[in-house]
Amino acid sequence: MDLVLFGPPGAGKGTQAERLVEKLDVPQISTGDLMRAERKSGSDLGKKFDEYMSAGKLVPDELVLELMKKRLSQSDAQKGAIFDGFPRTQPQAEALDALLSEMGRKIAKVVVIEVPVEDIVERITGRRVDPKTGQTYHVRYNPPPSGVEVEQRKDDTEEVVRTRFEGYKKKTEPVLPYYEKKGLVARVDGVGSLDEVTKRIETALGL
Repeated sequence: MDLVLFGPPGAGKGTQAERLVEKLDVPQISTGDLMRAERKSGSDLGKKFDEYMSAGKLVPDELVLELMKKRLSQSDAQKGAIFDGFPRTQPQAEALDALLSEMGRKIAKVVVIEVPVEDIVERITGRRVDPKTGQTYHVRYNPPPSGVEVEQRKDDTEEVVRTRFEGYKKKTEPVLPYYEKKGLVARVDGVGSLDEVTKRIETALGL
């Protein structure tokens, strides 16, 4: 099963993707992670990414798709994949469809985890990290044990959270109508416990 996972930063996509990976036995594919790994490997493709990324430029779609093709042809992705953070534009969505079609595959569902901005602000601004262990806590939902010194990440401020949310609304959400026309979009309420949200996603996927 090939799935696309959508949702604003802080909606819980990463956590839910991890759970789906276990349930469906397919890999989570994050373009950001793939590009970083490719750069680190020093491959010809990685060097091309480096040229753009070092200059702060967007990597052209054709290079991203070349990377996607390489990843999807690996053995663990034969049965499907969970796309996280891609596609972000309609041309990317069309290109991904064409690539999957070549492989005799297609997107089965586009799951959108919807969380109001106020909830995301509360989730992220309340996060605290133990700098020694990297363990993450939350001042309200999962407070650190007494005596544990924690700190707030620089990016976990309300201003940054709201800016990233607006960026998602303006730049990423506009690709959804492309999938809506195909009847592939399932919108899931992302407010609630992790298990509740997982259950809603599984129901939307017919699992």
